[in-house]
Amino acid sequence: MKKTSTKIRVRYGETDQMGVVYYGNYPLYLEQGRTEWLRELGFSYRWMEENNIQLPVTELHIQYKAPARYDDEITVITTLENIPTVKIEFYYEIFNAENQLLVTANTTLVFIDTPTQKIRRAPEYLLEKLKG
Repeated sequence: MKKTSTKIRVRYGETDQMGVVYYGNYPLYLEQGRTEWLRELGFSYRWMEENNIQLPVTELHIQYKAPARYDDEITVITTLENIPTVKIEFYYEIFNAENQLLVTANTTLVFIDTPTQKIRRAPEYLLEKLKG
């Protein structure tokens, strides 16, 4: 499936007193990975929201293997797990500059029709891009 790589520099405010990334910041890195995955496909969250699609996260699973630290350059690898239906599932790996695996994670998001606030199928324009 489609995979992207996003580089992120760990900022001071994302760490604790030991200079280690606070565990609650990793979902933000995953979100950045998803955002860039979608952008590389030719869309943006903003564009999808303007076109009445919302993508809330319904599941998040993270396994912490090693810490990222202040000023590290980390790489978020974001991979689509399956062709989307009413949900879209991603798998992530986060590495440091030495290529050490720091985190693995999975997220599930659902497609919501903004006007009705009901779950809907993945939009055709997204499915066409994935097939092409």
